[in-house]
Amino acid sequence: MAKKSSSAEKRHRQSEDRRMRNKTTKSAVRTSVKKFIALAQKKDVPSSEAALKDMVKKIDTASRKGIIKKNAAARKKSRMQRFFNTMKAAQ
Repeated sequence: MAKKSSSAEKRHRQSEDRRMRNKTTKSAVRTSVKKFIALAQKKDVPSSEAALKDMVKKIDTASRKGIIKKNAAARKKSRMQRFFNTMKAAQ
């Protein structure tokens, strides 16, 4: 079996580090979305508004870092904002 070059080993370590960082960011985004939806379904307007702001911040950060694509981030934010607006209008 051929020996890996040291540059290939370094590249593998770098990609592994990036993968773990991206995984934590994506997980944080998904968690914030679930938290917002749970609060919005309870019709808790002040808490869900705070959760929405936190969620948008995390989505924007992930989008800026290239972890989530720009259009996917915009779509997710738009859907959640529309969900919040309909919930708020129903009250």
